[in-house]
Amino acid sequence: MTLVLPDRDDGADRKQLLLDRIVDYVLENGITQLTLRGLATAVGSNNRMLLYYFGSREELIIAALDGAELRFPGMAAVITALDTSTAPLDERLLSAWATISDPANLPFHRLFFEIFGLAGFERQRFRTFLGEVGTEWVAHVSAVLVEGGVPDAQAELFAHEIVALWRGLQATLLTGGDRAVIDRAARAATAALLDRVAKSTTRLQNGPSY
Repeated sequence: MTLVLPDRDDGADRKQLLLDRIVDYVLENGITQLTLRGLATAVGSNNRMLLYYFGSREELIIAALDGAELRFPGMAAVITALDTSTAPLDERLLSAWATISDPANLPFHRLFFEIFGLAGFERQRFRTFLGEVGTEWVAHVSAVLVEGGVPDAQAELFAHEIVALWRGLQATLLTGGDRAVIDRAARAATAALLDRVAKSTTRLQNGPSY
């Protein structure tokens, strides 16, 4: 059944209603075969209104991903929790991973990686998205490491490793692998990485050895 939006244009409210329907659609159907015409029909709108509210197909897709993230409160708050926690570093990182790997978040991961794959082929159109994906989580993890005494340059390198670990394990979860095994791998890799962080920080604090 085709949905029809109310005729009255309520500005932001109408845009939000439209976005809610778009999020429903992409979570169920993905974006690989997405066309503005097909999407407009599915959500009870038209091409002109989609472009009016969202600017372009690419901006619409990113808006849908952002809207989808809000359907998964843990994912929306994972970085905030990492930033504000006062727990030891290992507990903060493992808590973030526990949230990311929650089976309830798998629909979001499916959509994220589908969009990420598309962006790899359409880099110019998704350059802002790719820039954010490559830096946002890294910046937050790096700040947490610096707070723990790791020098800036090293903190950024280790943060890239941690985020790459999470991304790789997220993808592994989507294959339907044994979640318990994946979780043990996450814990072991996190412990090994933090051991390297501690040793590297100690060497820098103690200065060169002659």
